[in-house]
Amino acid sequence: MGSKDTEGNGGRKRHIGQHRLVDVTAPESELSAPHIPLHTTIQQPDLEDMDCGKSTEHSLKGDYSNVALLMLLYILQGIPLGLGGSIPMLLQSQNVSYKEQAIFSFVFWPFSIKLLWAPLVDSLYFTWFGRRKTWLVPIQYLIGLFMFVLSIHVDDLMGKNGSVVNIYTLTFVFFMLNFLAATQDIAVDGWALTMLSRRNVGWASTCNTVGQTAGYFLGNVLFMALESPSFCNTYLRSVPSDSGVITLPNFLKMWGVVFIVTTTLVWALKREAEDPEADLDQGVIGTYKQLFNVIRLPSVISYAIIILTAKIGFSAADSATSLKLIEAGMKKETLALFAVPMIPIQIMLPLIISKFTTGPSPMTVFLKAMPVRLLFGLWYAFIVWLAYRVQATPGEFPVYFYLLLLGSYALHQVSLYSMFVAQMAFHAKISDPAIGGTYMTLLNTLANLGGNWPGTMALWMIDGLTWKECQGGPGDCGSPAEIETCTTEGGSCVTNIDGYFIESIICVVIGFLWLIWRHRKLRQLDSLPQSAWKCS
Repeated sequence: MGSKDTEGNGGRKRHIGQHRLVDVTAPESELSAPHIPLHTTIQQPDLEDMDCGKSTEHSLKGDYSNVALLMLLYILQGIPLGLGGSIPMLLQSQNVSYKEQAIFSFVFWPFSIKLLWAPLVDSLYFTWFGRRKTWLVPIQYLIGLFMFVLSIHVDDLMGKNGSVVNIYTLTFVFFMLNFLAATQDIAVDGWALTMLSRRNVGWASTCNTVGQTAGYFLGNVLFMALESPSFCNTYLRSVPSDSGVITLPNFLKMWGVVFIVTTTLVWALKREAEDPEADLDQGVIGTYKQLFNVIRLPSVISYAIIILTAKIGFSAADSATSLKLIEAGMKKETLALFAVPMIPIQIMLPLIISKFTTGPSPMTVFLKAMPVRLLFGLWYAFIVWLAYRVQATPGEFPVYFYLLLLGSYALHQVSLYSMFVAQMAFHAKISDPAIGGTYMTLLNTLANLGGNWPGTMALWMIDGLTWKECQGGPGDCGSPAEIETCTTEGGSCVTNIDGYFIESIICVVIGFLWLIWRHRKLRQLDSLPQSAWKCS
């Protein structure tokens, strides 16, 4: 079993001839959160790789098949991510509680914390099998097996066929799917560097970006549309039906088979080239030591506090708005399809905003964009309030409302990407060049966690802040049991105070208080010399 390796991390690229890594993980959890279309999982290319690619010949001769294979592997990686992102919307149609939505939100954590086990994936392997195939082949078989077995039981877990939603088992299964997908990402990222020729190594980032985005689209937007009876009856059928073109069990079964067949073909037909630089790598212990040394720096500790708390103010809007719109009557497939016009905007914005973040103080853009993004929390609360009042018939909204919602999403992306691009520029600026990859990966991991935990907490607290009463029946409606008792006795639960609106206001207030508290400190960190961020 081999144990020599690069600095481990998830979603990273190693520059040929340099023994450091540069992280290219997805843009924060705010872009990989479960609820399309407020956020879309789109990974950013490694700028250094792209620059390197510009200085060399743009010929894919000899690498066409390798690029196609990488694209396929990244598409497969995006499928479980997209499916996981569709489940909250399906659950919302089942009227689950927001505490149950909060529990399920842990499904999206593995890609944010894969740094914890990435060095092991990079370090432990069977030489005779191949450094990356040691992990890729069994991981993809497990994903296929998980999907196939899940297809048999998913309807029961989702509360169909007269059963109750089994949120804990559902969360565990999809958490494991995303854990496996995150591990596959580590293996594929590493393999891309030896699979492609040196002149084309920059294409690894392109394959990652396009492939995972396409996979997420297939597993989320396309699935939501084809699963919807309403969408299929309107656009795809001449004879209406009570079900969509595809069901969740069939979709899982189909992709389970695709994973197993594809993995078998890759195992049998694709030879893995040896990494000539593997013997020069420092190994898993060295990587963990580097991480510990970075975390101990006073400047990093101060920045970690900032990055882990900065997104509290956005948590209600980012995690719950789409779910509240579904609760208000909007069709889940309509919300999912709103992601389509957002894609070109999300591609262009980083290119435009990067022109303003290339100076010595990139976090100035971060601080300027933050108040605007905070105000979107109140604006989205207004849109949800409006959604309850403008429906002509249940589930049908006037055209101007759809245009208002789509325009709001587009403008929201400007503030969101302004903060993200500024943050990534700051990470690139402060990372110690001697250990650039480990440093960048740690900072991006903290950024992802800083978006995940507030979102989970925001979902968890909505039910506690909501006040419902039972009209026409006994008792209150504070728990699922009380709601069932109320409806059984002929009453109906009426919401007097919606916790989402209270939470939206609280989050915005916290966000502006955070700005007052940390504004000066963040500017101070932005002006520190490079020596303040170095480990030695």
